[in-house]
Formats: sequence, C-alpha cells, structure tokens
Amino acid sequence: MCEEDEPSQPAKTQWYDRKNYVFVEFCVEDSTEVDVVIEKFRLIFSCKTADNTKLYNNIELYTRVEPNDSRHKRSDRSITLFMRKVEGKKAWPRLTKEKDKMMKEIKGTVEPPTMDDLDD
Repeated sequence: MCEEDEPSQPAKTQWYDRKNYVFVEFCVEDSTEVDVVIEKFRLIFSCKTADNTKLYNNIELYTRVEPNDSRHKRSDRSITLFMRKVEGKKAWPRLTKEKDKMMKEIKGTVEPPTMDDLDD
C-alpha cells in the first residue's frame, strides 16, 4: 500500500448514498497495484495510474460501516466500493466525518490571484 508520507495525490472520488449501502467510486483509468482497506470508521485506498502516478485517499467516514459485508470491484475506468451501513436506511449527509475538511484546507493555503493586469 502507498503510505501517506510517500509523494502521492488523492484520486478523484464520487460517492452515492443508498438505503443500506454507501457506494464510493475512485475514478482511475487503467489502475494497477490497487489496495483497499475498509474499516469500521475509515476507508484507505491506494493505487497507481497508467503513467505510474501514486494515488492515496485516507477517508474518515461519516459513521460506521460493516467491513465484513463490504467489498470493492475494479474495472478499466474505476474502482467501486460497496460499503454496508451499520445503521441501514439512515441517510448520510456527506461521506466524511468532518463537515468542511476540504474547504478549510483550500481556504488556508491558496492566495487569490492579483487582478492588476485586467485593466490593460
């Protein structure tokens, strides 16, 4: 498995909430060395792309899933996970436990571009 401290980037991820399952799709074409670990409150995904780029996602889940009744499937275009909810029929408002993790990271690290050259 690709370790978090190795140079890597997150895979493009989509998720879908259904009655008894949460589906997570990592959009990676022609993936190799796919490794998926589903824990009760965490999902760890890593792979390499066709051009040997390392992808790594470590996701703290919104709430608990059943690892023993969850699985993943690899295709040429993506890796799809089927995770059984412990609290079936209860909708998940988001995939991650932390509500605004991505926005906090983006707001704190990126300076807005200067717009001085727009007057020319």
